[in-house]
Amino acid sequence: MQAMTYTTEHCDVAIIGGGPAGLMAAETISASGHAVHLYDAMPSVGRKFLLAGKGGMNLTHAEPSAQFHARYGQRSATLTPMLHAFGADAVRDWTKGLGIDTFVGSSQRVFPTDMKAAPLLRAWLKRLRESGVQFHMRHRWMGWDEHQALRFATPDGERHVQANAVVLALGGGSWARLGSDGAWLPLLLDAGIASTPLKPANCGFDIAWSEHFRSRFAGQPLKSVIARCTDTREQLHTRQGECVISESGIEGGLIYALSAFLRDRIDLDGHATLTLDLAPGKSAERVLDEVSQPRGARSLSSHLQSKVGITGVKSGLLREVLSKEAFADPHQLAAAIKALPLTLVATRPIDEVISSAGGVLFESLDENLMAHAMPGVFCAGEMLDWEAPTGGYLLTACFASGRRAGDGVTAWLKHRSAR
Repeated sequence: MQAMTYTTEHCDVAIIGGGPAGLMAAETISASGHAVHLYDAMPSVGRKFLLAGKGGMNLTHAEPSAQFHARYGQRSATLTPMLHAFGADAVRDWTKGLGIDTFVGSSQRVFPTDMKAAPLLRAWLKRLRESGVQFHMRHRWMGWDEHQALRFATPDGERHVQANAVVLALGGGSWARLGSDGAWLPLLLDAGIASTPLKPANCGFDIAWSEHFRSRFAGQPLKSVIARCTDTREQLHTRQGECVISESGIEGGLIYALSAFLRDRIDLDGHATLTLDLAPGKSAERVLDEVSQPRGARSLSSHLQSKVGITGVKSGLLREVLSKEAFADPHQLAAAIKALPLTLVATRPIDEVISSAGGVLFESLDENLMAHAMPGVFCAGEMLDWEAPTGGYLLTACFASGRRAGDGVTAWLKHRSAR
């Protein structure tokens, strides 16, 4: 059978991936006068961006920069120069430049005044199109051909594109139905771009609830608690907030803030212990005194509600974890109220979590995010090996890395043309 032949098209700069990082790279590069073609596997761009805005478009965070940068954990030192160049203040200025004002909420999170993602995305795409960026939808990237041209699967068959520079902004591994399925990982490994496996971040965890507890409390919020855990180096981490009991275990903002430590602990030991303080406003001594007081004819549950304010799902958790004997013993009960241990056995599947960790190692890239193994190929966004909690940190780093890759492309093309 005769081999199928393809006509290879040419373009100046190809960007693969239409999320925040890819769009920011497109904006940066087109502003320098280069012709930009953006390719995405989905019928439209920014799908995960729009989903993230459903509960209120959290763009960035207004806390001091030192605290902000520390949210990126082990990759803080790597990301800090990018965040200095395009951080929280720059995000707000950029948003204003699109005609959309922002405000700082009570939690220091920054939102558009209308809380919506769609108007911002529409304004952004309008500006990109006016700057000459061309969009190619339903183009699924399949790697490179033998001449280093990009291969795309399209509704009209396979298409090959030779670009002077390429930005890969392919997302992580969560919410595959929105386009970020992590299918790029083996393609980059084959090309010599070192990466680590993708894993869940900002995720919920499985707990072996009894059927009685699950049927009564799944879906209920657990408010005003302090959560503690130790990481793989035995360092203690503490957060206060709210979470939710799920069918399979526990999830929500408080859990997401600790999820990296809990996940790594499960990877090391096969399980992790999350300790909850169910009465954070009271000392251990006070709780012991209150549960030890005579209760007369009242049930123990009524006594706990009256004296300690423990009721509903908190009371259910105590009964779930403690034996009947321990629940009836004031000392064991008081100790559990202040430090209730929950055993987490697994993360939730990566496809349903908010974000992913792992990906392209920064060590395989230069300071402008260009791959050492493939000059002219840059990487940006969630596909890089970093993670951060929710609160605007994820989106800000995607913007910042997209801007860095865009500047890198511009500098590289200028250097190349000067040779």
